Amino acid sequence: MKPERLLKHEFVEFIPDQLEDDTIYVSIPYATVTHKCCCGCGTEVVTPLSPTDWTLTFDGESVSLDPSIGNWSFDCKSHYWIWRDRIYWAERWSEKRIKHARLHDLHSAKKRDEETRARRFWRRIREWKW
Repeated sequence: MKPERLLKHEFVEFIPDQLEDDTIYVSIPYATVTHKCCCGCGTEVVTPLSPTDWTLTFDGESVSLDPSIGNWSFDCKSHYWIWRDRIYWAERWSEKRIKHARLHDLHSAKKRDEETRARRFWRRIREWKW
């Protein structure tokens, strides 16, 4: 496992065209966090912020992202946590485990979408002008 590494963060409106190494760019207006992959491959990692994607915590000094970042689509397949501006490496996942996690995420997203549609339907019924 690789040693932990310290990152810096920048709050920006727009993500810059050229990303610096070891820098996390946080765009609150666009609810997005972007950085270069922490393994060193240089691939741009984009983490959308939302209740169903990633959440950002800023404690006044550092940033943390939750859940972990699993770059399963990249050649490097890196997997790590960003917590208090530090990288903490996670175990490498097998293809089987990645496939299982993707199916779980897809199922969870579908279930959330169905629940959202149902809530919207019942809200419209309640608000209907009889």
